[in-house]
Amino acid sequence: MKIDRKIMIDENKSVDLRNMVKRLLNKRSVAALMHDILAAILAWVFAYQLRFNFNLPPEYIPSLWQVALFVIPIQSIYFVQFGLYKGVWRFASLLDLKRILMAIIMASITIVALLYMFKPIYIIVPRSVLLLNPILLMMLMAGSRFLYRSWKEHQLYGVNQIRGEPVLVLGAGDAAIGLLRDLERSEEWRVIGLLDDNSNIHGRSLMGVNILGDVAKLPEIANKLGVKNVIVAKPSEAHQARRRVIEIANDAGLNVFTVPSVEDLMNGNIKVSKIRHVEIEDLLGRDQVQLDNSGLQHLIRDRAVLVSGAGGSIGSELCRQIIKFKPTVLVCLDISEFSLYSLEQELSKTQLPIKIHYFTGDVKNGDRVKELLLEFKPAVVFHAAAYKHVPLMENGNVFEALSNNVIGTYTLANVCKEVGVEKFVLISTDKAVNPTNVMGATKRLAEMVCQGLQSSLLIKESLTKFVIVRFGNVLGSSGSVIPKFREQIAKGGPVTITHPEITRFFMSIPEAAQLVMQAGFMGQGGEIFVLDMGEPVRITDLAKDMIHLSGFHEDEIKIEYVGLRPGEKLYEELLADDEHTLPTPHDKLRIASARTVDEEWVNRLLIWIKTLQSNSETQIKTELKLWVEEYTPDLKLAENVDLKSEQLQATGKQVTLH
Repeated sequence: MKIDRKIMIDENKSVDLRNMVKRLLNKRSVAALMHDILAAILAWVFAYQLRFNFNLPPEYIPSLWQVALFVIPIQSIYFVQFGLYKGVWRFASLLDLKRILMAIIMASITIVALLYMFKPIYIIVPRSVLLLNPILLMMLMAGSRFLYRSWKEHQLYGVNQIRGEPVLVLGAGDAAIGLLRDLERSEEWRVIGLLDDNSNIHGRSLMGVNILGDVAKLPEIANKLGVKNVIVAKPSEAHQARRRVIEIANDAGLNVFTVPSVEDLMNGNIKVSKIRHVEIEDLLGRDQVQLDNSGLQHLIRDRAVLVSGAGGSIGSELCRQIIKFKPTVLVCLDISEFSLYSLEQELSKTQLPIKIHYFTGDVKNGDRVKELLLEFKPAVVFHAAAYKHVPLMENGNVFEALSNNVIGTYTLANVCKEVGVEKFVLISTDKAVNPTNVMGATKRLAEMVCQGLQSSLLIKESLTKFVIVRFGNVLGSSGSVIPKFREQIAKGGPVTITHPEITRFFMSIPEAAQLVMQAGFMGQGGEIFVLDMGEPVRITDLAKDMIHLSGFHEDEIKIEYVGLRPGEKLYEELLADDEHTLPTPHDKLRIASARTVDEEWVNRLLIWIKTLQSNSETQIKTELKLWVEEYTPDLKLAENVDLKSEQLQATGKQVTLH
């Protein structure tokens, strides 16, 4: 073992030596080395000249050149040893400055030590020369590099001082510094000022750009300077602070851009090419979620995980978040081939040592589900597969909603119980609370199915823990109102809203997925976790914000109210009337104390659903209320649909019902 280790060390040294030689043989590296040798010679000569006020006595000239014969080679060896020729002069940085400084210090220490150890006869080196030499050498080597960088940047990007759109940057923190560095190289933008609410830095400058005042003065300053564009460089601030800044810029009629998110900033991804227009998600977004990373590592790392509905909005984001914690295997299951293909194309670029498998399949197919669970033995299953579109499930698809959302959940959950999956996490919805629509009622039944299975496991002492997570709308999900509004605005309007007072909770997809994982770790079985959705948003205000961000006014893009859709509520709730919540260690997660059921109740529910296929939707909705007591269906609308269906069957016609 020791011999193998010695061989490995020797091989590494030889590889490093070969890389060093290869670098030195590079034309640019040779030129840089020759430059530094010349700088070393000049620094040594000038040190003598300065010592004697440029009147060097003849007796010192021989010693000057004799000592230089070993001083210059020693300095050159340290230059190479400290990697001065790894970097590129055009991008000279503080790291290069540090390398130069360390190389010169070590070379100076070595030279002084040799001179005092051997004390050559007839050679006298003034002590002030030994002090002046490293200072002059540092100035020559570092100065030439930064002068070269400045010259190259002026050559490449100097036109930016004349051309480029003038822009103000809002913020003067770390993100602004990174942004200014990138904008120095941009021909598209020319930064003419910074604005920040920190009054202590007003009147100062950052990288040569003046800090002009408070953000509140933006309209006045922009008008005075003739600026039409602003970039918000505040990715790490609280959401409300970012929203205020964006609204000030938007109200001033300016084109508002922003930099990447906090995650991108931490990864070093703030680049000028990443600057983008402010989107409605920036106004609706929330503060960064703080995760128990050690707990999630324990839940996921080096274990197998399965996600059902993996091609959907939440399912795909769960997959993205899960792979960050490096499971051994990720199994992606979805009934949609195209959604699964899209996910596969995206995740194949991650370059992580994780085995990811993609399977098409229906969660109602018990044999298929059991086959996958037995093969991969996942420790955690995230169940995101469901029919979620409220109006589509309300009329014409009631039985399918019950079958997919309830039978599908039971089938997958029951197989997880049989094979001993450690945790089963159900993705539920706020529409399951006091539901007025079939989709919400079926999701409430899915919650109760998991609770019923959990109650039976408490008796049988099985390993599986069933955890339910309930939250509202996610930004940008399939079926979300935001893509619809974007499309309507792009066509010139009108923007259609169902009711002037309708409100909804909104959460970003990454935040929802992260909190689902957090709840999955914290859950001990049978809990319904309720996510902190923040304050509800009026859809009318949302539409107005989107119109303004698109560069229009409400007199240009009209808003029309078209009435509530089938099964739609004016506002969503996260708790039923008879529920209250208990706190958890995570400030954005609470546990709902909800009505529970047993396994016998679940079995009777399944028998009822399987007998429904031939029943009318009015009858199904009427009977559904017996199972979900808080459900209040619109039976009048269902009767109209049933009547139309009967008339169509009598005439033999097929049309789409609205």
